[in-house]
Amino acid sequence: MSTVFEYATLRVVPRVERGEAMNVGVVVYCRAKDFLGCRTHLDERRLLALDPSLDLDGVRKALHAVDALCCGGERAGQAAEEPPGGRFRWLTAPRSTIVQPGPVHAGLTDDPAAELTRLLDLLVK
Repeated sequence: MSTVFEYATLRVVPRVERGEAMNVGVVVYCRAKDFLGCRTHLDERRLLALDPSLDLDGVRKALHAVDALCCGGERAGQAAEEPPGGRFRWLTAPRSTIVQPGPVHAGLTDDPAAELTRLLDLLVK
């Protein structure tokens, strides 16, 4: 049976003043299935075409932090105590950093993990 899920893309914005962004990941949350997950794909060559001085190591660290927060556990620090919905809301809150969330969208799915893979292929790769 299909259930409602929410998702947002993760974007790298190398230079905010230029307004350019590149999708590098997707975060999916499904309350009914108690699912929160993310997948990323970093095309370093394309990113460096936007900004040759981009701190790729900093971008990788920011994406690892998103992954840790989705997985919970000790890696997420104090935020691990939040339920998946609270962590999703925190991850999708607007911010002014190099890695930014896109708008939240909703859909229906039978399998949120499969939806995560489908969205990564569709919106990022």
